[in-house]
Amino acid sequence: MSGGTVDRVVVVGNGIAGLTAADTLREAGFDGELTVVGDEPHPAYSRPALSKALLLDGEGDGDGAGDGDGEGAGSGTAAHELPPAGHGATELLGVRATGLSLDRRLVTLDDGTALPYDRLVLATGSRARRLSGLPEELTLRGLDDALSLRSRLAGRPSVVVIGGGPLGMEIASGCLAAGCRVTLVSQGMPLTAQLGPYLAGVFVKAALDQGLTIVETGSARIERRGESARVVLDEGAVLEAEMLVSAVGDIPNTEWLAETGLAPKGAVTVDSRGLVRPDVAAVGDLAAFPTPHGLRRVPFWSSAIEQAKTAARALLHGDDTPPLRFQPYFWTEQFGLSLKAVGYLPRDGEPAYADGGPGGGPALMSWPDEDGAGGRAAAALNYRIPIPRLRRMTAPAS
Repeated sequence: MSGGTVDRVVVVGNGIAGLTAADTLREAGFDGELTVVGDEPHPAYSRPALSKALLLDGEGDGDGAGDGDGEGAGSGTAAHELPPAGHGATELLGVRATGLSLDRRLVTLDDGTALPYDRLVLATGSRARRLSGLPEELTLRGLDDALSLRSRLAGRPSVVVIGGGPLGMEIASGCLAAGCRVTLVSQGMPLTAQLGPYLAGVFVKAALDQGLTIVETGSARIERRGESARVVLDEGAVLEAEMLVSAVGDIPNTEWLAETGLAPKGAVTVDSRGLVRPDVAAVGDLAAFPTPHGLRRVPFWSSAIEQAKTAARALLHGDDTPPLRFQPYFWTEQFGLSLKAVGYLPRDGEPAYADGGPGGGPALMSWPDEDGAGGRAAAALNYRIPIPRLRRMTAPAS
């Protein structure tokens, strides 16, 4: 192991990034004292499931189980559940990290505990960005949020969802499926910024066909009027509903690192192996890492897993560890459509079809490398395909 003896490793964060880092440390040969800190009282769970199967009935369909992409927990289990952790770490759950001393190699927790380390993994993720401080504004980020939202849907309230990205659209889809009247507020056509105009159009058509009302606006705010909250659009129009849900992005949980200088712009910048410095790694939603398009946060489930695998090995073996070779993988289920996509999106223009064709039916499609940096992109729409095969569709032509 490089950089001196490694007897104690602390992982701050018990999401999929922290869990994967802890598992990988063991796989890579670390047999010392391992401590995992998590601010939620729950064991690690699948966050992608919260806005999909769990929002409705809590049962996964098993699609993708075991492929490492978080697409299901397997038949007969709650959609959000993951297998029990096998890393054998001391788990400190329900406590929050409040400070870090890089010189003394100490992590401070909100219960007064100080944890010494030889190596450290920063994996505290992100939280939902909010439009107000009002309690009427609901967000969906953690397991408790999802369970609370699901219980509210039982009464079939009218709903306004603010945010036209994948999370907002998945929430709107779940609310519609629960029998609610739903209005979605979006800056421009939903999903365009994430998927490009072609795929976005397919999903928007499906949403409209199922009864979703879409309101496009430049901006929106939530304000209180009397005893209730309402959404005010920049044109002056007002939307009212029994339930308001915002899905307008996330904020990295890096405030506890303020005195370290590691996150001057919110995210923690890492090298191609996920390291901030030889003894500290940062992985998951709080990390900005090198991509063909510059330093970026890529807050995907698969991104957190791949980052954590590389960074954990680099903490132990340094430059002997191959750098991260990351290819984005994204998936969503909404309005009766299922999409798996590999490569950097969004893409303009219509795709080439390997199977199927336009119209929203089962299709396997790809886009060429547009700028010589991002590579090809491929997507499967309502089309069952192993992820490795979908990835092979993006390989350069020989």
